[in-house]
Amino acid sequence: MVVIVLIAVGTGLMTLALRDSADRHLEEEGVRLAALLESARAQSRIAGTDVTWAPSAGIEPGFRFAGLADGATQALPHRWLDDGTTAEIVGAARIVLGPEPLLPPQRIVLHLGERQVALGTDGLGPFAILPPADAGAAPR
Repeated sequence: MVVIVLIAVGTGLMTLALRDSADRHLEEEGVRLAALLESARAQSRIAGTDVTWAPSAGIEPGFRFAGLADGATQALPHRWLDDGTTAEIVGAARIVLGPEPLLPPQRIVLHLGERQVALGTDGLGPFAILPPADAGAAPR
C-alpha cells in the first residue's frame, strides 16, 4: 500500500513539473525574439539608422530584419525555432527599431497551434514577454 501511495505522489508531482511542450517552445521563441529585437535595436543606435522587423510572408516561415548593413542583417537569424510558429504585429505592419532612445509602444503576438504569447515594449524599456492579461491589448 505504501509503494502505491509513493508511486501516486511521484506521478502527481511529475505531472505538475512537466509543462506542455508547445508552451515551452513558444516561450523560448518569445525570449529569443525579444533578445534579437534588442540586439537589432542596439545596432540601430550604433549605426544611427532605422531598423525594421517583420514576419516573413510566403512559403518559408520566419521573419526579416531590414535597415542594417548587409553583413549585420545576414548575421541575425531569420527562421523560427519551430516551423509552426507565426507572428502577428498588433496595430502595425512592422516593428520599428530606430536609433532614438524612445520608440512608440509596440507589441507582437506569437502563435504556435492554439497557444499564443505576446511580447512588447512600452517604447522606453526593452522588449519582453507580457503577462497573459496584456497579450491581446493594443499598444498604448
